[in-house]
Amino acid sequence: MSDKSAQKKKYILETARSVFMAKGFKNVTMKDIVEACNISRGGLYLYFSSTAEIFMEVLRLEQLEADDVFESSIPAGAGPADILALFLKEQKKELLSKKPGLTKASYEFFFENREGNKNNILKKQFDSAVLVIQKLIEAGVENGEFYCLDARRAASNIMYVLEGLKIASQTRGISEAAVDREILYVMQGLIAEE
Repeated sequence: MSDKSAQKKKYILETARSVFMAKGFKNVTMKDIVEACNISRGGLYLYFSSTAEIFMEVLRLEQLEADDVFESSIPAGAGPADILALFLKEQKKELLSKKPGLTKASYEFFFENREGNKNNILKKQFDSAVLVIQKLIEAGVENGEFYCLDARRAASNIMYVLEGLKIASQTRGISEAAVDREILYVMQGLIAEE
């Protein structure tokens, strides 16, 4: 792909991301993206064949960007407890953010494409986060920062709590105090007793 084509594809994805954030997934058509990008229908179809294909690529790029931002925010010499606390702090920021995001569109997409989606990005993201948290917990147990008999289950539990908070924040709203209580409860279960 030429540099010009790569730039055009990036522009389409960035613009489509804004459209999905505003309208969700199920209400977005290829026409919406064509109009938002101010390109021809044929120009869009050169790069993508459906809104589902565009959305999957938007999600993939969103995850890569989030990973890069998180990794660059980890201070040198940070221990497992520091890194986990930073991860939870970032999750809290996302949960309480008033800016529109892709959460609603993601759930719409995956409810609509449940059977045909063998490459479920949400599941992959969840499983990847569980693995990272598990490794942090294991490292924290090794150096005495954490106490945990089953790091995998604890990591899964943390992610299920975060997923539930994410749904609550989108459906009924959630207070900062409620998020803080849940995060504190999770962390208290890991703190090694002295």
